Amino acid sequence: MTDDPSAPVLELIRGVWRFSALHVLARLGVAEALRGGPLTATQIAGRCDARPELLARVLRAAAGFGLLRSVAPGTYELTEAGEVLLPDHPRSLHAGVLTTADPALMYSLLTLPETVATGRRPFVARYGPLYRHLATDKELGELFDAYMDLRSRTFARALAETYDFSQARSVVDVGGGKGHILATVLRTHPHLSGTVFELAHLAPAARACLAERGVADRADVVTGDFFASVPVKADVYLLSNVLHNWDDAEAARIIGNVLTAMPPRGRILFLDMILPDDDSPHLGKDLDMRMLGVFGSGGERTRAEYTRLLERAGLSVAGITELAASTSLIEAMRAE
Repeated sequence: MTDDPSAPVLELIRGVWRFSALHVLARLGVAEALRGGPLTATQIAGRCDARPELLARVLRAAAGFGLLRSVAPGTYELTEAGEVLLPDHPRSLHAGVLTTADPALMYSLLTLPETVATGRRPFVARYGPLYRHLATDKELGELFDAYMDLRSRTFARALAETYDFSQARSVVDVGGGKGHILATVLRTHPHLSGTVFELAHLAPAARACLAERGVADRADVVTGDFFASVPVKADVYLLSNVLHNWDDAEAARIIGNVLTAMPPRGRILFLDMILPDDDSPHLGKDLDMRMLGVFGSGGERTRAEYTRLLERAGLSVAGITELAASTSLIEAMRAE
C-alpha cells in the first residue's frame, strides 16, 4: 500500500500505455511467432514484418508486465499469461484486444466526456448504432463475435450446469447472436429443443454455429426484431447480455414482447452483470464505461435496479445466482 495519493491515477495512465504494447503484440502476431519457443527480437520482427529496433522496445515493455519472459539478452518466450494472445487458445483474448483497440470503439471512449456532459452520442453520430456498424464492418464484426463467444463460454457452461432445465422442453435465446449459449445448453440437456431469435443478417452464422456444435437437429433460427415482437413460444426464454444495451423503457418493451409469447408457466432467464451497491471494484463497473460510450442509455445495473426494472415490466424475480465471469443468472416469471 502506498501513501502517494497520485498512485491510483498514475496506475490508470500507465494502463493506457501498457495497452498500446498489448495491441502491438496482438495486431502483429507476436504470440503466434513465439508459439514454437524462444526467439530473438530480430527473429520475431522477421516473422511479424516489423522493425527490429522498434519491436524490441515493445517486447521489453511486455516482459515488464508479464506477457513475455527473457531467456537471454534480447531473446523472449511466451509466459502463461502471454499465451492467451494466441487466437486458438481455449481462453484466448486475442479478439478481445483487437476489438477494444478498434478505432471506432476507441472513439466511443475518447468522446465519453462529451457524452456525459451533453447526453449526445458521438459514436452513433459518426458510425451509427453499434450492431448496424458491426454488420457493415466485416473485420470488426467477426472480431466482436469471436470475443463475445469466448467471453460467454464460461458463464454459458455454468448456466447449463447450474440451472434446472428438467421441467422445460423448449428454450428460445432472444437476441442470441450466433447461438453459442443456446448450443451449450442443448448439448448439456439432450431433451431440449431450442430457437435462436435474431436479426436476419446473423441467421446464416447462427445456423452454421448450431450445426458445428452438433445441435442443428434440435435447433432452429427465427429472424425478427425483438422491439417488434418475439414470435416464438417456449418454456424458457433466455436473454443474455441484452437488457444492458437498453434503458428501462426499451428493456421493458423487449420484456413485454417476450411476455406476449410466453406461456403462463414460462420462465425468463436473464444473464447480466449485477453490480454491487457499494464502492467495491467489479468488472461490470468498468464495462459500463464502454456501454456509456457506445449506447449512452442502458448500462449495467445493481441488484435493486434490475429487480425494480423487472417488476415494473410485469415480472417477479424467483432468484439470482452468481455464475461465472462476473455474470449472474436472474430467473423471473410472470407476476401474479
